[in-house]
Amino acid sequence: MKTVSDNKKGLNAVIFCALTVIAIVFLYPLFFILINSFKGKLFISKDPFALPGGETFSGITNYVNGFTKTDMISAVGYSFFITIVSVFLIILFTSMTAYYITRIHSRLTSALYYMFVFSMIVPFQMVMFPMVGLADRFHLKNPIGMCILYLGFGAGLSVFMFSGFVKSIPLEIEEAAMIDGANPLESYFKVVFPILKPTAITVAILNAMWIWNDFLLPYLVIGVGTEYKTIPVVVQMLVGSNGNKDMGALMAMLVVAIIPIIIFYLCCQKYIIEGVVAGAVKG
Repeated sequence: MKTVSDNKKGLNAVIFCALTVIAIVFLYPLFFILINSFKGKLFISKDPFALPGGETFSGITNYVNGFTKTDMISAVGYSFFITIVSVFLIILFTSMTAYYITRIHSRLTSALYYMFVFSMIVPFQMVMFPMVGLADRFHLKNPIGMCILYLGFGAGLSVFMFSGFVKSIPLEIEEAAMIDGANPLESYFKVVFPILKPTAITVAILNAMWIWNDFLLPYLVIGVGTEYKTIPVVVQMLVGSNGNKDMGALMAMLVVAIIPIIIFYLCCQKYIIEGVVAGAVKG
């Protein structure tokens, strides 16, 4: 007769196989882009699923063509700047906002909290055109302006996550710091914010992945006619107006766009579950 242990092992094996299949399904598109970035553009259309080799192998030609046809180096710089500054601003301001909303109980803070939560469910298409008009009026069509816009769009989820975690921090810790002579700002930055590290890292990962890969907001605000183009906008420029595209260069530039955010995710992914659970359950 099968024991409970044998049944558990069998169930774990089934779960492992299922998760392996799911992982392959999700990873295969990345592998598909990678192998085609080393194939000639004619062979990509002819046999897109074949591995590069022999006459189909183009070496780094696609990468050279991609950098030649686009201003990718400049786009990488602007993408790094916008992503890093935006994530920094989001973490700084939304954590302070969540701390204030959680610690100060009033109608105003309750209204602010629900406004932030409501902003999470508002479709981007509803505010798309008014946002473009405001960006034009307040001269936000530049990297600094993009950081301000991303702060606004990323505030909802970030405040929600930080608020849940702040609720779990005992007030006695802050009271002890104030007894030692710390003012509210010193108490926040020296006592509270270090405790928020797991949630802060999770917020950083989620927002960095979104901002780095975002196409629509930079395309609407900055457009393609300026020097401030980000990587997704530059990659899109490889597609011609009549649908003509250099598939080899396109695949190569997609690889360039994907590598930094994958490295960032792999370095920080262990904090995601910890931060999400802390922010959503403890509160």
